[in-house]
Amino acid sequence: MKKIILSVLVISSLLQAEQSTLSQEEQIANTKAQIEALQANLKKLEAALPVNVEKQKAIKLAKQKEKNKLVTHTELGYISTKGNTDTTTFSIDSKIKKAWDKHLFELAIDGQYAKDEDTQTKNKYLIELNYDYKITDRFYFDYLVGYKKDKFSAYNYQTYTGPGAKYKAIVSDKHNLTLDGNILYSQDELEGTNKKNNYSSFRAKGLYELQVAENLKFIQEASYRAEIGDANNYFVFSKTALVSKINSIFSAGINYKIDYVNLTSLGTQNTDKTLTANLIVDY
Repeated sequence: MKKIILSVLVISSLLQAEQSTLSQEEQIANTKAQIEALQANLKKLEAALPVNVEKQKAIKLAKQKEKNKLVTHTELGYISTKGNTDTTTFSIDSKIKKAWDKHLFELAIDGQYAKDEDTQTKNKYLIELNYDYKITDRFYFDYLVGYKKDKFSAYNYQTYTGPGAKYKAIVSDKHNLTLDGNILYSQDELEGTNKKNNYSSFRAKGLYELQVAENLKFIQEASYRAEIGDANNYFVFSKTALVSKINSIFSAGINYKIDYVNLTSLGTQNTDKTLTANLIVDY
């Protein structure tokens, strides 16, 4: 009887050991299958990775190319009347920008011409060239060159140039505010003479943009330029504008400009105001 019981115990132990061995083999087999599946997925990811990197490089290059392309913004206004009155009024306000890497050049031209019958009533233009060097995402070194000619002012021409800094105080989808200031060397030639006034000056400028609606933008620009040694010799410029987008290229706009000269000659006014409706072309 004892021999029978002992035999049963031995056989039971062997059966349990065999089942344990089979269970371990199944676990090993399952683990190997999981490892093989992970390795296959890893190979797929590794194969796809260079494509993603290339896509990211292509997207980054396209964005940089878009940012660095030549951009033009031109506002054109024209009015002509015939009959009881014979008048012609023309205005242009244009900006051309070219950027690459950390550099940006901007050329701005603002011109106004008007005549009544055969008599000129307005003939002035302003040309400014700005160079910006990007130091941070918001802070720039700036260099300004400007030339202004106004037939109906106290000056035959005005020119100024000098270094400065530009700071983007607000950057968002709805609001943008840019502030800049320059220390300038200025030269003015007085009207009707060859007398030139050379002096040191400064200019402070602010540009605020508000996206009122998807296709409507409000713009306010203001600048103050003054002689450092004579506080009475200063110039103020303001431009208030509303721009309505028509499509990707054309917009309609209305702007109101104030050009103030503190020291004027006899017979000329301090303030020159202009209200224009414009066709705007962005390309």
